[in-house]
Amino acid sequence: MKTRRDFFKRTALLGASVFMAPSLLGRESDRDCFFSQESTSSMLVSMGDALKITGTFLDEISHDIPHQNWGEREWDQDFRYMQSIGIDTVIMIRSGYRKFITYPSVHLLGKGCYMPSVDLLDMFLRLADKYSMKFYFGLYDSGRYWDTGDLSWEIEDNKYVIDEVWRNYGSKYKSFGGWYISGEISRATKGAIDAFHTMGKQCKDVSGGLPTFISPWIDGKKAVMGTDKLTKEDAVSVQEHEREWDEIFDGIHDVVDACAFQDGHIDYDELDDFFTVNKKLADKYGMKCWTNAETFDRDMPIDFLPIKFDKLRMKLEAAKRAGYDKAITFEFSHFMSPQSAYLQAGHLYNRYKAVSYTHLTLPTT
Repeated sequence: MKTRRDFFKRTALLGASVFMAPSLLGRESDRDCFFSQESTSSMLVSMGDALKITGTFLDEISHDIPHQNWGEREWDQDFRYMQSIGIDTVIMIRSGYRKFITYPSVHLLGKGCYMPSVDLLDMFLRLADKYSMKFYFGLYDSGRYWDTGDLSWEIEDNKYVIDEVWRNYGSKYKSFGGWYISGEISRATKGAIDAFHTMGKQCKDVSGGLPTFISPWIDGKKAVMGTDKLTKEDAVSVQEHEREWDEIFDGIHDVVDACAFQDGHIDYDELDDFFTVNKKLADKYGMKCWTNAETFDRDMPIDFLPIKFDKLRMKLEAAKRAGYDKAITFEFSHFMSPQSAYLQAGHLYNRYKAVSYTHLTLPTT
């Protein structure tokens, strides 16, 4: 006869298995995805008409998604998964956020930041070297911009961070390929043009002209941060978006090489209109036009879970129609990796890989 204790014990074990990360359940081999690959014959569409994802942010100094607490073994495996779908570029989204930092910065530790237990910057650069990827360094985010709405607050600390990082890391690793100016804006923002220009110029000056990029969001109907809503009424129009970003690009294009607008704040039937404007402005100012294809779902009341495959497909198709130069994502490790804490991420990886016509051979270790 089974007791209530037996019932609760079995229920707890079942619940734990449902939420257990795929990497803990075992895998066929280190050279293959844990999940089996199915035939594409049942798919109604392919990824042949979509821009392929070739870059991803790396986010372990996170603001609003959980840390996965990986060590180098897990990160090494994740770089292998990235490479298997054609990713050749990794971007550390920020080198620090408020008091948490990714590397033992003498300047930031002196300002009261906490000593990290691992030098993530050094580890990411070594892995980028190993897998022949280009690494972009994300600048420090003090949080003052988010508190005040004035991006110029981020200039001062980054004067020291940029010099420090290039001296101690950038000049030593062949994979160090550029800079990500991490301040995120959506419209004309106090101090934005001066901050982007000042930090972008310093990045280029110290590194011999390595490329820089930004990744703003579009102030669309899904730009509802800090509210309990899924949409808002006062979304930016295509015309307003074009006018404001024309002014911003005019002030930064000589020191910012690419712009990767986040694609998740507008509806799917608005993608073509906004993407067309983004590409037109980038071309006008001689900048590369990238898309930041978000692999998490903004249409749900839960922050944040992996996106439905069809939504990702439609966004990448729109980017290709607009003639975009590159697709990066925020971000592979949480929302698309077979070893993510989210089980759905591995399934998204499978759907994407099965129809993307990307068949790359993983290197042996």
